[in-house]
Amino acid sequence: MFLKHAAKGDLVEVLDLPALFDPCADNVIARFHAGEEMPEAEDFNKAELVFPSGEALPRCWVDPGYKS
Repeated sequence: MFLKHAAKGDLVEVLDLPALFDPCADNVIARFHAGEEMPEAEDFNKAELVFPSGEALPRCWVDPGYKS
């Protein structure tokens, strides 16, 4: 799945989808998807990621208390 790094504006390829959907996980394993060479995977804070349209991630992905 591709998301956008809010500060840099570059696409990020999320490699760990279960962590992305887990509201208790603050970070996901991903890598920037810009340039000709594939960079190494690294930890990204979910707070820094948005959908390519600029829309924020769903609350149920980032807030463990989203039901209350």
